[in-house]
Amino acid sequence: MSLAELVPSPEALADRLESCGYLADEGLATALFCAVRLPQPLLLEGEAGVGKTQAAKSLAQMLDTPLIRLQCFEGIDASEALYEWNYPRQLLSIRMAETQGASLDEASLFERDYLIERPLLQAIEHDGPNPAVLLIDEVDRADEEFEAFLFEMLAESAVTVPEIGTIEARQPPIVILTSNRTRDLHDALKRRCLYHWIDYPDLEQATAIVRARVPQASIELTQQVAGAVERLRGLDVQKPPGVAEAIDWVHAASLLGVVELDEDGVERTLSSVLKYREDQDLARAEGLSWVASG
Repeated sequence: MSLAELVPSPEALADRLESCGYLADEGLATALFCAVRLPQPLLLEGEAGVGKTQAAKSLAQMLDTPLIRLQCFEGIDASEALYEWNYPRQLLSIRMAETQGASLDEASLFERDYLIERPLLQAIEHDGPNPAVLLIDEVDRADEEFEAFLFEMLAESAVTVPEIGTIEARQPPIVILTSNRTRDLHDALKRRCLYHWIDYPDLEQATAIVRARVPQASIELTQQVAGAVERLRGLDVQKPPGVAEAIDWVHAASLLGVVELDEDGVERTLSSVLKYREDQDLARAEGLSWVASG
């Protein structure tokens, strides 16, 4: 089935994502639809825990295609993202040739068999039937030099390995970049991408999302947790909880047999949603009953 048949409209994409347990509003569904059908890279920004990474995972699941993830970090370079040579294997080949008294041409050490593919090259070489979903996660953690490298690669859907030549995408991957906005990205990269900001969902939407991800939990518990997370974000906490933390909270509460978010239930499960002691102290200062029911 072609992409046009799989996702004929943003509404159809939203419905298919929902069947995978991910609820996308109209704006996000439209942005993902354009990323799939144009195709054009999509930059998703928003606070941590609002579902940016999960959007890419669910999109890959929906399309029944591999999710290839590149987790960015400070100091990442092209060799960690694109490819590197298998030096131990090259060294072994040299030693084997020496023991056999054979000559070994240097060019033979840089053949395809010695190449280790990293995420970007894996995505470019994926051969269908549908394009791979390439998730470039937390791109704001990388430096500007790596951004420039990404821009070139995304623009051409091709990479050059000096010893082998240019490798072009058989079918360009669907590229999703995410950013928590720890720093501003370069305008050139943003111009190359579609853009969508994922905000915290309202109470009704948050309840529906958590319910979809933890269907075994009671509706009452799900509603209580969604409301409590919304209240906790109103405090001056270091790490405001998002939907991901709400899902973790419901999972933990269900595992511990908590069926209602009362003071005791909050006390037993608070560490699943607030990950700093100072944030937990702020919540306790407001009162566990306030956390539970406002």
